Amino acid sequence: MKVHDLMPNTGAKKNRKRVGHGPGAGQGKTSGKGTKGQNSRSGQGGHTYHQGGNLPFYRRLPFMRGEGFTPPNQVEYNEVNLDQLARFEAGSEITHAVLAEARLLHKDCNPVAILGRGEITVPLTLKVHRITKSAREKVEAAGGKVELVA
Repeated sequence: MKVHDLMPNTGAKKNRKRVGHGPGAGQGKTSGKGTKGQNSRSGQGGHTYHQGGNLPFYRRLPFMRGEGFTPPNQVEYNEVNLDQLARFEAGSEITHAVLAEARLLHKDCNPVAILGRGEITVPLTLKVHRITKSAREKVEAAGGKVELVA
C-alpha cells in the first residue's frame, strides 16, 4: 500500500446536494421543493405569530407590563458580606455613606443588606437596612452592635 492508494472508507464522504442545476442533476427546476406554496418560497416558514388559526402564543399569555416578569415594586439591595467589612478599624460606625465612600455598594440609591459570608474579629457598629441572622450573631460575638434603619 502506498500513500496514493489511501482512500476514506466507503460512505464516509458524501457529496452535497447541488440543487437547481438542471434536470440531469435530479434536483433541477423546483429544486426538490415541489410547486408553489409557502414552503417553496425563499425564506420559507412564515412567522412565529402565525399558528394555523390558533391564537398566537404570545397573545395567549397574560399581559405582563414592564420589564419581563419581574415585580415592578420589588426592592433591590446592595449586598455586603462580613469579610468585606474587615478593612474597617475597630469601633468605627458603618453606615450607608461610609460603605459608599469605600466603594462597596453596587448602586448608591439602593438600601444595604449585610450577609454572613466570612468572619469578623473587630467590634463594629452597623447602621444598615437589613442583616441576616448569621451575620448579626457574628458581629455581636465580636463585640459589635447592629442598628436597623428604615
